[in-house]
Amino acid sequence: MLSRLIFIFVAVPLLELVILLRIGQWIGLMPTVALVVTTGVAGAALARQQGIRAFLAVQRELASGRLPGRSLLDGLAILVGGAFLLTPGVLTDLLGFGLLIPVSRRWLQRLARRRLERRMRDGTIEFRVYGADGSSTTRRAEVHTRDSGPEDRR
Repeated sequence: MLSRLIFIFVAVPLLELVILLRIGQWIGLMPTVALVVTTGVAGAALARQQGIRAFLAVQRELASGRLPGRSLLDGLAILVGGAFLLTPGVLTDLLGFGLLIPVSRRWLQRLARRRLERRMRDGTIEFRVYGADGSSTTRRAEVHTRDSGPEDRR
């Protein structure tokens, strides 16, 4: 876990800095700054548009008496994608746009779901459950697969 945190908070920003410096050497300082600002502004606009769409989908599903599972996942992906786009860097921008564009967002969600299900089957994911009295127990996750319906193919 510590190695992943070090990777996220040290290695990724250093790699982003190296990439931005290389781009700056290749196209110049001002075009590089303009690129960073443009992706931030475009990302914010796209995140706003997709966020409103996800919010309305949650409202529609709740109004029809359904749980908004997919819409909530979309909203979370859009929030994370928007945060990535506000972070200066090329790699974070690519991942951020990937989370904002519906087709790639679905692909990334399926990829994350498969990985989570595989780790649950392997028993490498455990959950800590807390009782009302403050006691806790650790449980291994169980995989409950379901037939993929039309919601999974959207």
